Amino acid sequence: IYPQAEEAFSWENLGKSGLRVSCLGLGTWVTFGSQISDEMAENLMTVAYENGVNLFDTAEVYASGRRSSFVITTKIYWGGQAETERGLSRKHIIEGLRGSLSRLQLDYVDIVFANRNDVNSPMEEIVRAMTFVINQGMAMYWGTSRWSAMEIMEAYSVARQFNLIPPVCEQAEYHYFQRDKVEVQLPELYHKIGVGAMTWSPLACGLITGKYSDGVPECSRASMKGYQWLKERVNSEEGRRQLAKIKELHLLADRLGCTAAQLAIAWCLRSEGVSSVLLGVSNAEQLIENLGALRVKSSSFQIDALLGNKPHAKKESRA
Repeated sequence: IYPQAEEAFSWENLGKSGLRVSCLGLGTWVTFGSQISDEMAENLMTVAYENGVNLFDTAEVYASGRRSSFVITTKIYWGGQAETERGLSRKHIIEGLRGSLSRLQLDYVDIVFANRNDVNSPMEEIVRAMTFVINQGMAMYWGTSRWSAMEIMEAYSVARQFNLIPPVCEQAEYHYFQRDKVEVQLPELYHKIGVGAMTWSPLACGLITGKYSDGVPECSRASMKGYQWLKERVNSEEGRRQLAKIKELHLLADRLGCTAAQLAIAWCLRSEGVSSVLLGVSNAEQLIENLGALRVKSSSFQIDALLGNKPHAKKESRA
């Protein structure tokens, strides 16, 4: 177990809300998928919690401990096959959250995320339903995931217009090769309306670890059923360019005395408005390695110079 957890770990307010979350959280898109056993999942949550992590994103099982010391989130959008079992209608938000709470064996979650926007549901209906589940004690806060800045602003405006509860956080993909939204759009929202960022995929689905440098290993995620898109991405011309950059980043990590994964996670944490970075791990060794990112002093200038893809804020034109 990482011995300096209490000293090295830091906690941040989620956006401008009062909710305090660990700067690293445990994500479930890898951690609690079909790739590992329930026993391993529970062990990972225990190790994470004992090392300072208090944020668990949509876990089906959680380790022993006081419920009030955890921040547990869930997402609503994809449910069953029926038309009324997915999307962000009032019906599905309420029924979907109740179903999620039942599976989690919880009375409430701390944050319920709208997992992509629903063009078939009016924004006022979405915001009213989220306000309802919070007022009913089923959730403490609500947030968005994979929403555009314009959609988040619309939700905020609707909430202010009708005295409803606005979202506090956006979950967004963020890594070396996916930067514009988190570095340009979300900081503006943070300053204007207080929406924070919780980011995922800091290792770009494993690309940044270097395991795809010599092709797609048989045991890797890109070789699994349903991940053909990842295999195509690795083998694309853009993917090959990214892999060349990753080799250079590995050399930089060596010079800094850390692993490539630790450097990538530390780089994500340095961005303004990022409250927490969600980790996806499959074993305790990976988890401990990733937590070691807290000790890394990210060399942003060197990394940006190497990547050559730093986005720039677009200046607003004057009417």
